[in-house]
Amino acid sequence: MRRFLVCLPLLTALSAILQTPARAEVGMKETDKGIEVTLDGKPFTTYIFNAGFKPILWPVIGPTGKEMTRAWPMREGNPDEKTDHVHQKSFWFDHGNVNGIDFWAETAKVQGKQVHTELVKAEVDTIVTKTDWVGPDGAKIISDERTLRFGGDDKARWIDFNVVVTAIADEVTFGDTKEGSFGLRIAESMRTDRKTGGKIITSEGLTDADAWGKPAAWVDYYGPVQDETLGIAILNHPSSFRYPSHWHVRTYGLFAANPWGLGDFTGGKQDGSHKMKKGETLSLKYRVIFHSGDEKAGKIADAFAEYSKQ
Repeated sequence: MRRFLVCLPLLTALSAILQTPARAEVGMKETDKGIEVTLDGKPFTTYIFNAGFKPILWPVIGPTGKEMTRAWPMREGNPDEKTDHVHQKSFWFDHGNVNGIDFWAETAKVQGKQVHTELVKAEVDTIVTKTDWVGPDGAKIISDERTLRFGGDDKARWIDFNVVVTAIADEVTFGDTKEGSFGLRIAESMRTDRKTGGKIITSEGLTDADAWGKPAAWVDYYGPVQDETLGIAILNHPSSFRYPSHWHVRTYGLFAANPWGLGDFTGGKQDGSHKMKKGETLSLKYRVIFHSGDEKAGKIADAFAEYSKQ
């Protein structure tokens, strides 16, 4: 009678492999508007080069096939969606005060615009673009290079969003304002203030309105979407500028990381402004996870532990 001996580490490794969900195959297609991204042939999102004042990602389809960000103003006709804050378009990156110019509101007296200038690449699972931030006089203030990497499995979908900002003007100041910066407007049904099950929770255990303006390694915003609970988590990488970020996250559905709004967030106790000389850079790094269930079901703390090691 033959005996087969398998060492415990090998059994553990095999078990881990068998329990790991298969990664989805990422597909990309360039269109007149931008880059369409699919996972295993199913729609995930589109990186839209020009949504009026900035590039955005919309729509964003979660792991169960449902849209997880607000459609208005890109698509009208849903009576359940609020039509407030026209600038909060699904998923974006901007800021409300760069050299006194507003790149956030889209209705400001001194209004800036982000101009997509180059698609560096869109292949395998990664999009790289270049964007100029232009003042009302047409002058370039800063430029950025965005690297977006997409992935997913049968449990969740995610987007890594890394951006390197370079000062173009001789002097650049990111002003201290809560109006920023890396953000999403969640699906309306998930909003906490609807009192139908929506909830905000941070890595520090703060919830709902108490999460606003506080620093955290990650924040999860979950709630009902049709017949199930879905969540969006934003993770801030430890190598990112001013980690851990403070959060401009609201119970009405705005969900944004903002490292520059410290004056507003601390009642004037800190100054969040940041000055740069021409050619200087800063780097911001986030992972956005679209998942089923709450932050525990989505294993967001574990996801951050893994992400922070990368």
